[in-house]
Amino acid sequence: MMFERFGKFLQGLGGVDEPRLTREDPRVAAAALFYHIIDADGVSEPVEREKIRELLQKEYALDKDELRDILKAGKRAEDESIDFYAFTSVLKRSLDAEQRVLFIELLWEIVYADGVRHELEESIVGRVAELMGVSDRDRVLMRQEAERKTGAEGES
Repeated sequence: MMFERFGKFLQGLGGVDEPRLTREDPRVAAAALFYHIIDADGVSEPVEREKIRELLQKEYALDKDELRDILKAGKRAEDESIDFYAFTSVLKRSLDAEQRVLFIELLWEIVYADGVRHELEESIVGRVAELMGVSDRDRVLMRQEAERKTGAEGES
């Protein structure tokens, strides 16, 4: 009887695997930064939200339920944060130098998802790159690569 109550208590705490999805999870940190980028210009376009889904699913090989949970946790973490330092520090610890550079490219892909590079978005990418130890040179190279991939060359 006691063990049954204890088991029910533990089940009540568990719910869907979401409790493990905290801002310390690199996937949540990445999602939060992606949301921060698309919210920077004050307009969150459906194409931008779809790009977030696409990049997270591709980069982390997520199934539908995992993706939904990470998107929800990332949005909540972004909404509750006062800056993005916590997210960049999680990613800096969990990614090697090459992966951090490639992450900056993903941020640029988010910037160009709506076809426009807004100065606030560009500023955020620059600050994230700086906090993650990515050089200005690599940041520019990743912007150029994202422009090439998205066909957004010359946009500003």
